[in-house]
Amino acid sequence: MTWATERLDALKAGDTNVPPVVTTLRLGTLDDWGPGWVRKVWTPEPEILNRDGSMFGGHLAALADQIMAFAALTVIPEENYFRTINLQMTFAKVGRAHPLTIEGRVTATTRQLINVEADFRRDDGALIARAAAQQILTPKVAG
Repeated sequence: MTWATERLDALKAGDTNVPPVVTTLRLGTLDDWGPGWVRKVWTPEPEILNRDGSMFGGHLAALADQIMAFAALTVIPEENYFRTINLQMTFAKVGRAHPLTIEGRVTATTRQLINVEADFRRDDGALIARAAAQQILTPKVAG
């Protein structure tokens, strides 16, 4: 058990406070995780949709950054933290006010980087968007 996996367990159980940005953007947390992967089901609220009922791509990018950070937490070494240094989004279909299953996975790790991807799918399995990111490892600093 590491600081990161303890955090994931607490998020899954709902036993921890989340940063204000998570509440403000209505990102939620996660439903399940294992080594190298995470998953959640997320439903957009009407207040965050565009006038035509579609999802704002920037909001999906925020969700992608979060879920890929959760995926990175599943493998990060105890002595490190990380930061996103690159994030790419590809939109396959217009997202609307329907539940999305969002899955993040670690695709590769090096001494300095964690590469992650995420898929956004509707209930019928249709791919709405895919994201990829790199997380750079940084040493933990006391204080």
